[in-house]
Amino acid sequence: MSEVFHLTGKNVILTGAAGSVGTQIAILFAKAGANLLLSDVSIKALETLRQNVELHGPHSGRIECKACDVSIEADVEALVQHLDQYGGVDVMLNNAGVFPHEDGDAVEVTQKAWDLTYQVNIKGTWYGCKHAVLIGLIGSATAQLAYTTSKGAIIAMTRELAIVHAREGFRFNALCPGPLNTPLMQDYLGTNVERRARREIHLPQGRFGEPIEQANAALFLASDASSFFNAQELVVDGGLTKV
Repeated sequence: MSEVFHLTGKNVILTGAAGSVGTQIAILFAKAGANLLLSDVSIKALETLRQNVELHGPHSGRIECKACDVSIEADVEALVQHLDQYGGVDVMLNNAGVFPHEDGDAVEVTQKAWDLTYQVNIKGTWYGCKHAVLIGLIGSATAQLAYTTSKGAIIAMTRELAIVHAREGFRFNALCPGPLNTPLMQDYLGTNVERRARREIHLPQGRFGEPIEQANAALFLASDASSFFNAQELVVDGGLTKV
């Protein structure tokens, strides 16, 4: 792997690690030499992930697992503080997110879906940024009203954090994926032919993105190759936003 993309010696926290994108990021970052603290709500899923990552070795960094519900600030704070013993956080990768089935337009979206989406997607990202800034360095985030507005809020928050903390040596960037071929997406589409057709007709490359393609972009943001990359949205969507 190119020297500019190596993560040797960097302490990385990855939330939502047990999901499809998180798994690919964990594997790729481990190969790049990162010290990984993998987090998700299920410790069992994390242990399975650790075994999967180790099967894709060799890697020189630490791999640790810690359960964390990013919607609970104390959980996120404990996650960040865990790296005190290793010199703090170098990369905080806020990958955890939800996409509730109960989402919809302004009439259809339920209060439960709205609250959950904002608690995890926005507050979870904020908690991660907040506590990583407090403790160390950061090196790098169909009608579906709640989900879409939550992502817009994350981009706005990323820009503001990047400008406010730029001279302190922090960088904040948002990784913006298009529709991905994950179990979450396939479960959402299900057997609804009309819903699937509404999605697929807009994909310029005729396919959904793959998790590994997001992991490659995340590696760029976490590495020294992106040292002058700040307050940006890195869109990896196969050209969808240009249609």
